Amino acid sequence: MFETKLLGTDEESLGTAAKLLKEGFVVGIPTETVYGLGADALNEDAVRAIFQAKGRPADNPLIVHISRLEQLEGLVREIPAMAVRCAEKFWPGPLTMIMPKADIIPEVTSGGLDTVGIRMPSNETARKVITLTGSPIAAPSANLSGSPSPTTAMHVMKDMNGRIAAVVDGGECAVGVESTVISFQGRDCIRLLRPGFISVEDLREVTENVVIDKGVLEMVGEKVRVSSPGMKYKHYAPKAEVTVIEGSSRDFNRFCRENADKDDVLLTFCEGDSAGLENRCICLGESDEIQAHRLFDALRELDAMGAKRAFSRCPEKTGVGLAVYNRLLRAAAFRVIRA
Repeated sequence: MFETKLLGTDEESLGTAAKLLKEGFVVGIPTETVYGLGADALNEDAVRAIFQAKGRPADNPLIVHISRLEQLEGLVREIPAMAVRCAEKFWPGPLTMIMPKADIIPEVTSGGLDTVGIRMPSNETARKVITLTGSPIAAPSANLSGSPSPTTAMHVMKDMNGRIAAVVDGGECAVGVESTVISFQGRDCIRLLRPGFISVEDLREVTENVVIDKGVLEMVGEKVRVSSPGMKYKHYAPKAEVTVIEGSSRDFNRFCRENADKDDVLLTFCEGDSAGLENRCICLGESDEIQAHRLFDALRELDAMGAKRAFSRCPEKTGVGLAVYNRLLRAAAFRVIRA
């Protein structure tokens, strides 16, 4: 067991975080998406400590974070032309690109795959820590495996206190859902493996040829090897049983009126969703960007409320809404009802 230090973002604190990372310890760090559980991506023992702290399956690959574009070349065998175009448009930012890994990336980091996901976060604190460490940082979300991802340092402390060396408190994450993950097919095709703040519509500004992997909206088989985190296992789930209800605000209201018990909690977008109902409600907000920002905090709030069952209105499946829907699907173990 560790005595987990809570660090600030001043120069001394970030120096302490970098020192711990250099020594092979795991440190929680803020990014613009969610908090990451960081370790030196090139240190096999340090990376294994991430899996141990999270209780993460060993075949679930990690994303490697860099602070400068120049770092990319040494980590992958090939940089597709499309990846260069995406980096120019979206980096630093919440986009992860899957490319053939160089031998310097340990198999434990890539989940045994010959590819690796790389991203350059826009969060300045994250990039400072990476630069001070002098090595790329592997960093999955800083939560216990399967539970909602953390968007504040206190979320990380709740899950990881005693399991890791330190947490850097960089405030609340701006985006709230994990990065968009893409891979490349041929010269001009992007395959979306995990939706995020960089939407399909954004990617189509780079190429019209954007394919949504079936694993984004469907359950992936247990024996299938996946190249992106967030595709295979039950993720983001609170203790409460969540069900997603497809339909309009009126449809959602009618369904809950007919099917929800008084102790059930409703995840809503606007006042009309719960009009006339006595259930406790957590409002995610009307826009898809606000819903993304609020989602994981709301799922954690369900546990704080002691909820046994929750019904969530289904978000739009376009823009950032597709990322919200993807996360809700997994939080609900794919329980979806059309009202």
